[in-house]
Amino acid sequence: MRVRDKTHLASYPVALGIIGSDGSPHLIEASREMGRQFEIWKDLGSRPISSLCLTHAHLGHIDGLGLFGREVMNSQGMVVHCSQSLAKLIEKNPVWKIMLEQGAIQLNVWSANSSFEPSPNCGFRVVPVPVAHRAELSDNHALLIQGTTQNLLFMPDLDRWDEVIGGTRLREWLLAMNIDIALIDGTFWSRDEIIDRDLSEIPHPFVEDTLALLGEKVPNDPDIRFIHLNHTNPLHDPESTERAKVKSHGWGIGIMGECFTL
Repeated sequence: MRVRDKTHLASYPVALGIIGSDGSPHLIEASREMGRQFEIWKDLGSRPISSLCLTHAHLGHIDGLGLFGREVMNSQGMVVHCSQSLAKLIEKNPVWKIMLEQGAIQLNVWSANSSFEPSPNCGFRVVPVPVAHRAELSDNHALLIQGTTQNLLFMPDLDRWDEVIGGTRLREWLLAMNIDIALIDGTFWSRDEIIDRDLSEIPHPFVEDTLALLGEKVPNDPDIRFIHLNHTNPLHDPESTERAKVKSHGWGIGIMGECFTL
């Protein structure tokens, strides 16, 4: 099974493409830039998407769902895995409701913290992990992707680390979940990044604070990479002192088209 990070740090919303061991293609997040993201992914296969997992209902994560309808891809019976609250939102939305009625998509409601196989014989499983993050429209989940030899955590959005890990240290929390690769929320570098907005309205853990929680990488630590960067984040700049600081701690930044084997 191969997993390809389809995040373009400067241009594209966050997404993840997965090729199962049977060659079936799967997608996590439905962004409005899906067409361009498929161009990055096309060398891994051309079959129709077998399944879609949606973490939550915020802009950039679900607004491309309509592209699977008759006007664009004309999907037939594509399975959309999501939480109960997100499924209810899709059923109420007039555009997405039509897609359900026409058979373009079908919903499969997952159970939090329980693994499921996105499609038969795909060779990997997904565990939805509840994560607190602005729940105006739906709840939010990180996704633990369990492969044959490695596990990958996809966690693009959360409000605060202490609400996720409780009194546990971040690295210990990741290790307890047997995570080998962690793609985590790197939206903002610091609270000083945007001066004309109250960032408490759009909460995310600041990368500089996450680094303080992580400390420096030691042997047997997971491979941790920051994704979901806002356009204002100085980590976009390869020459920035902020990027150098992340690297000096032994951690990384997600790269468009990066591929992992699980």
